[in-house]
Amino acid sequence: MSVLDQTQKGLAAYLSQKWGKPVALENVELASAGARRRNVLFDAVSGSERIGLVATIVPFAAMQILPIEVEASHLQLAEAAGMPVPHVHGVSSDTSFVGGPFFLTSRIAGETIPRQVLRLVEKTPGLGSRLARQCGAALARLHAADPAGVHPLAPRPAGDPIEVSLTNARRLLDDLLQPSPVFTLCFNWLKRNRPPAPKRLTVVHGDFRNGNIIVGADGLRAALDWEVCHVGDPMDDTGWVCQRMWRFRNDSLEVGGFGTREDLRAGYQAAGGDWDEPRFQWWKAMGTLRWGLGLAGQAKQHLDGSVPSIVLAASGRRVAELEYDTLMLLMRGFE
Repeated sequence: MSVLDQTQKGLAAYLSQKWGKPVALENVELASAGARRRNVLFDAVSGSERIGLVATIVPFAAMQILPIEVEASHLQLAEAAGMPVPHVHGVSSDTSFVGGPFFLTSRIAGETIPRQVLRLVEKTPGLGSRLARQCGAALARLHAADPAGVHPLAPRPAGDPIEVSLTNARRLLDDLLQPSPVFTLCFNWLKRNRPPAPKRLTVVHGDFRNGNIIVGADGLRAALDWEVCHVGDPMDDTGWVCQRMWRFRNDSLEVGGFGTREDLRAGYQAAGGDWDEPRFQWWKAMGTLRWGLGLAGQAKQHLDGSVPSIVLAASGRRVAELEYDTLMLLMRGFE
């Protein structure tokens, strides 16, 4: 029996148990996207009822950043705040069903692969600007949510998130397999130019970008991948979505290769968000450094055998690209 067949059998057993009636799975397919986790698309069928669902499965314990129920709770919090996300239908940490913890969400039609998103934008007049504004509005709604509602196991800064981010970056720098003068230069710049502590802490998605959103001809349909959601500085999210690596060669448009910073900011402010430009610029630089160090760390996971994965191994080839991005940010002054 193949892994997909075993997964289908396990999901059918879980849903039958949860819904208290026999459930069969149809149109089962493995999504092509997702480097760290397995995403299975299917129709859950029980009698005349048919629901399109997605199972997000963590195949190895070492790949789980947060317990699966914590991530599911982030989706539910965001949905309550008015941010477009897939609805959660179930969550289980019982590995006997599909070999790892998982949660089930509604299947939402649309594009998720970045180049497909950009192709859709290219052929749909006005979509790029509208999408960037919708992204800004979605983040503002999330940032307006009460951070007290975040799961107790979700990360919370022990003080100023600026200081916490610098401490984490220093640790990742020290943990590199080989030194990076460029990343060290950026780290020192960030220390010298650190902004004051934010006025308030908010719920932060942590990885909101082109590649973690579902997009249709009408624009933003859902935000995905909530495993690094935490409490922190809201400008962290706005800086992250503007990183060059999420533009996929469409560098002239800062927001995901489809929109401008002005569009993002307009959407954010129209939905009640408080935009802080100097803080945005600092987090944009920190995000570039953080991702470069993260790629190096992913490659290290493969090299030390903790998570054997050709996908993680390939991450190492992009470290030099992030060093270039870092230098360009520092040299151009965040234009």
